[in-house]
Amino acid sequence: MTSVQSGSFWQHFQSYLDDEILIKKLLLSHDPDRRRLNSEMLLSAVENIVFHATASEDLVSDKPVNANFKSNISNIELIESPEPLMHTIYKIAHEMLCKSPGKEDLHTRTMASFDLLGSHRWGAKAALALAAFAISYGEFSLLMQLRPHIPLAVSIANFKQIPSNMSMLKPQMKALRSLSKTMVDLTKCIIEFEALPLVHVGPDMEDLAVIKPKIYVTAYWIIRSTLVCSFQIKSLMAMKPEQVYSNITIAAWELLSLDNRLSSIYSHLRPQVDAFRRQTEAKMHQKLLSLFKKSHIDNQDVLQMLFALKDDLPLKDCSTQEKLGVSALKSKVVLLLISKPDLLPFEQLFFLVNQTYDHPHNDKTEGSYAIIWVPISFYEAWIDTEQKWFDFISNSMPCYLVRQPWSLNSAVVNFMKQEWNYGGEAIMVVLDSEGMITNLNALDMVFIWGSKAYPFSLSRENELWDGEKWKMQLITNEIHPILTQWVTY
Repeated sequence: MTSVQSGSFWQHFQSYLDDEILIKKLLLSHDPDRRRLNSEMLLSAVENIVFHATASEDLVSDKPVNANFKSNISNIELIESPEPLMHTIYKIAHEMLCKSPGKEDLHTRTMASFDLLGSHRWGAKAALALAAFAISYGEFSLLMQLRPHIPLAVSIANFKQIPSNMSMLKPQMKALRSLSKTMVDLTKCIIEFEALPLVHVGPDMEDLAVIKPKIYVTAYWIIRSTLVCSFQIKSLMAMKPEQVYSNITIAAWELLSLDNRLSSIYSHLRPQVDAFRRQTEAKMHQKLLSLFKKSHIDNQDVLQMLFALKDDLPLKDCSTQEKLGVSALKSKVVLLLISKPDLLPFEQLFFLVNQTYDHPHNDKTEGSYAIIWVPISFYEAWIDTEQKWFDFISNSMPCYLVRQPWSLNSAVVNFMKQEWNYGGEAIMVVLDSEGMITNLNALDMVFIWGSKAYPFSLSRENELWDGEKWKMQLITNEIHPILTQWVTY
């Protein structure tokens, strides 16, 4: 072995030992409880801030900023937590901004942040740290954006002694922009990995043993980077004029160095997470196929697999706005109304409600069945227009619906498309009280007979057609009791 090879080997070995020690320390701080954060939505909100902040760093462009983001911080849930979401974020921001880096080294402060976030999962830790950083980053960028136009912004910037020659900040801001994007991309990797239904599919334990330690180390470097970025923004205030050039050069180099490290981690982690996801989704697909071939005592296993992989209360009763678990559907026939987020044209939607909830026959079947609206995005990810349609319709529907349809497992969505032939046109898949599929599309059946078609199976449809006589009463279908008499006049 040459001296160069020997040096490379020992360097790699030392790095491996350092990571092993770091992982043990990180796991000691990791003690997740039952609290759950919608990390994906929080990260989307962070992206919103970063997008607008970096779009204004020309510094400052007068061009309008256009973006389509669905996340609203007020809609992001932190379930079973003793404190509100913003309280948690502000505590992290305090850790980032209010402690002097001179008193503790960066690693110690990073580990202190992990102690603070010990009750959360790895993706939530990274997303919360990024949210705390995004607040200070966004406020600074907003101040710079308004400075040329609003006297108040000028006064505040002068009061904080932010350099007036903003062109000098461009190298640092460019490095900050690049590092922010890399941190967001890495956090997405962690969140995607944790969202995989590993408990339900029995993952390859060897692959899992390889990828998990990388997730821990990645979370460490994300949070460490947020501390550096936050401190740099803080340091821009009250900087002495003679220090500006040298400090900005050093700061830009530090950010670029971190960005290179995180980009290297990303180049290895992203392919591994993608491969692991494909493997898991293939297993999930097979498990769903198997599940629908078996007989069950009730429908709970099936509904759990379809809707409750990420959330114990995945459904909502639109009439009461109550959050529900799949246990609310036990012993019921379940009609899955699968559609785009804009559902149906209003006249069809009105008629569907009339045929089910307002139908004269409904008194006999009330409580025996339930309709669940399952909206599926037309795109790879939900867009703002779809979110608005969903919010609008979900407040006026009398049925149940999937409360956060954008969180449905991708394997479940693909299963519905491939096995149930959902291609964008609304369908209504019927599950009996034991979770077995009895009709792959009962929508026309419901339009014609309404709740009289209960239990909405194919055999019931054949029975109804056999019993019908082709006369005006079939066409009017009890729309008005004397309508048939009018036609004879």
